Order: sequence, then structure tokens, then C-alpha cells
Amino acid sequence: MNVIEVLRLPLAVDLSGFVALLRRLQVPHRVVEEGEEQVLWVPPAIAEDVRELYTRYPDGNADLQAVPEPEQGSLPAAPSLKEQAIACKVTATVLFLSLVVAGLTGLGDNLTTIAWFTFLPFQVQGEYLYFTPLLQALGEGQWWRLVSPMLLHFGVLHLAMNGMWYWELGKRIELRQGPWMLLCLTLLFSMVSNLAQHFTSGPSLFGGLSGVLYGLLGHVWLYQKLAPNPQFSLPRGVLAMMLIWLLVCLSGVVGQLGFGQIANAAHVGGLLIGCLTGLLGGWLARRRLSA
Repeated sequence: MNVIEVLRLPLAVDLSGFVALLRRLQVPHRVVEEGEEQVLWVPPAIAEDVRELYTRYPDGNADLQAVPEPEQGSLPAAPSLKEQAIACKVTATVLFLSLVVAGLTGLGDNLTTIAWFTFLPFQVQGEYLYFTPLLQALGEGQWWRLVSPMLLHFGVLHLAMNGMWYWELGKRIELRQGPWMLLCLTLLFSMVSNLAQHFTSGPSLFGGLSGVLYGLLGHVWLYQKLAPNPQFSLPRGVLAMMLIWLLVCLSGVVGQLGFGQIANAAHVGGLLIGCLTGLLGGWLARRRLSA
């Protein structure tokens, strides 16, 4: 979906009422925070109408009966998957890299290529894996291993579920806080969750985006509590469902049912660091709005 900038306002300006009005009118739009400003983007065909609407109803207190109904076909259709991917480049790139790595590693079946992305490098001798110590690997310049396990997935279901949730959470952060913030958060959550898993379980094979996902969930959850915004609004029940799943995994039931070992420490570590960044980011956003 091609969009252009129609409004650029300080963060102190409460745009939530006007955004709610656009949602009620089913006007396609997105709001992005850029530094100390918030920017409203809409399709070019309706840009002037949106500017005029803001001039008349900056707080969104519009009588919808007085707003003329848009002619059928005057508003563009909901953005396609391709258009959303173009608008959310970091989200799409991480998912694309996960697919590439899944192909290279045979979804966990190719030990030779898996060793390129694991937290610790290893050698196969007979039926055993011998891991290189972390400090030795870092001393040899293999710093990418702190984050690369997030691209590893072991099975189609593992990849599909993680990919779906990264798409849902990642694009929310990218649209509101920008691509660089999402990239930094993804790398931070990956590193913290991987370190948590390593120091809990010792040298072992683990991977996946799930630690990052719990970080993104914690970030969105607490950021939204402190600085509400439609972009961070999650469907009802998502938070409860993911937290219940975390508790189920911690109980060991999943492993006992034969679904493989779960990187519980990565999940908990990701959630904790995500809650921390959400608290900090939400507090700063709220402070800017009240300044």
C-alpha cells in the first residue's frame, strides 16, 4: 500500500482520538513515532480529505452522521501481504532469513550447516557432539553466535508458529517505533534469551524465535499499559494464552508428551528483558506526552 505523510505532530499532541475516528471510518492509515514526533501516513488518494478531517475534528469528536459516506471503491482495499511486508521491512527480513536458514539446515536435520548458527560451535565425533567453550568462540571472533540461534528451527510447526507470532508482534513495533527499534530489540532479546538458556542448560543445541517472541510480547504489553496506542493493541486473550503456554512448558508436560525439549530459560529470559524495555520505553513515551 503506497502511503504519504499527512501530519507530523509533537508526541505531546494526543492523536488517539483522531486515530479512533479514522478507525471508525475505516480509513487505512498508520502512525509512526520518529524521535520527538509522531507521523500519520495515509494513501495519497485520500490525503487531502484526512488533512481536512483533522482540521475539523482534531480530537476525533466527530458526528459520524455528518461525515459523508465514502463512495464505493474510493478507499483502497486492505493492504496485501506483499504491501505489508514492504511497509515492515525488518519483520519481513527476519522471517525471510529464518526460511533461508531452515532450508540450509533441513529444519534441524543437517548437523554440518546447523553448526554455522548454533550458540556454540561443535564437532561431531561418532554419536557425540563436542562443543567449543563460549569464551573461546567469542575470542575467535564468532560474535554472531550470540544472536544467530534465533534463526534455527527444528520442524515445520516450530517455524510456522514462531513465524506467525513474530509477524504479528514485530510489525506492531516496527509501525509504531520504527524499523531500527525493532531490529535492536530483536537482537537484544535474542542475545539475552540465548545467554539465559546457555547458562541454565549448559552446552546444548537450541534455537528458534520463541525467546525473542516473549521479549516482544513483554515489551508491547507494558509499553501499552503506560502509553496506550492503537498500534500496540493486541487481540483479546493473546497475552493470557502465551503466558499460559509458558507455564505449561515450564511444567515439563510438553516434553513428556514427546514434543521435544523446550528452551524454557530462553522464554523466561526474553519475557523479563522485554518487560524491562517495555517499562522503560512506555515511561519515556508517557513522560514526553505529559511534558
